[in-house]
Amino acid sequence: MSSAERDLVDISLEINGRAAELSVDPGVTLLDALRERLGVTGPKKGCDRGQCGACTVHVGGRPVLSCLTLAATVRQPVTTVDGLSTEDSLHPVQQAFIDQDALQCGFCTSGQIMSAVAAIEQGVEDVREFMSGNLCRCAAYPNIVAAITQARRADATL
Repeated sequence: MSSAERDLVDISLEINGRAAELSVDPGVTLLDALRERLGVTGPKKGCDRGQCGACTVHVGGRPVLSCLTLAATVRQPVTTVDGLSTEDSLHPVQQAFIDQDALQCGFCTSGQIMSAVAAIEQGVEDVREFMSGNLCRCAAYPNIVAAITQARRADATL
């Protein structure tokens, strides 16, 4: 057994309702475990420094920046943008983003949607302030706020 193999940590994750068992370096982020080890590509690697929000996922129902979260510390279920919809329909927030044209290049969209779902579920009054951690290089902010307003009217929940 090499020294690298001895340093691995065995972890169990529940991602979008599915169990996953991995052996990872203790320093592997949740984002890298999702994208590189499990093929879950909804969360995007934008800045890799917790400044853009493109990697936002829910852990135990709370939004977290997966690029700053160590995979080995995650004990609660993880939901990504891929886990919001069902086979038959989009989540109301996903649909509202389409209806309101709240995306342009789409790179930030998954993180924006995950934060928007959290804002709605938490009954956040100041949506603009809550969403300020999610950057959109295309400046689709007015449409993002309109999408959140529409989804609130639809009583969107996870």
